[in-house]
Amino acid sequence: MQQEARELLDRIARGDESALSDFYRAYEGPVYRFVLSRLNDSFEAADIVNEVMMEVWRHAARFEGRSKVTTWVFGIARHKTIDRLRKRRPDHGEELDENLPDDDSPDPVDCLVAAENAEFIQLCMERLSEPHREVVHLAFFEDLPYAEIAGIVDCPEGTVKTRMFHAKKALQRCLQRLMGDRP
Repeated sequence: MQQEARELLDRIARGDESALSDFYRAYEGPVYRFVLSRLNDSFEAADIVNEVMMEVWRHAARFEGRSKVTTWVFGIARHKTIDRLRKRRPDHGEELDENLPDDDSPDPVDCLVAAENAEFIQLCMERLSEPHREVVHLAFFEDLPYAEIAGIVDCPEGTVKTRMFHAKKALQRCLQRLMGDRP
């Protein structure tokens, strides 16, 4: 897939509109889901997907191959989404205590799997701060490894792991409250 994506970018850089169409079909869904997870507005998410693809059209020649194509595209989407969020309002995400002790409670991932009601998960995801929601989405919904997420969000891999740890804990607490399983 990566080689095909790079070939498409090469063709796009030469002005091949059919290559852009193929690229659009390949990346529209994942980029849309990523943006929607951050904005919770389908119209704005669709608008940003189009902006991302226009950026790909204009700057395909700038892709140097130092990262995966998905990292590059999600990076563009992330920046476009951040710009849109800044225009909207300041972030009202739940502040997370970075000094939470590790305990023997059930694994947060198990809590996610056990939660049959997607509304609870969505509500808890919305309560996370933007950086935490972003890494959770990229890891769980886009199935990206931490190293690639680090490239997308432009931070060290260790920071991604820390954000993921705290986001899982916050999701676990939120789901427990919503499902009535208070510790």
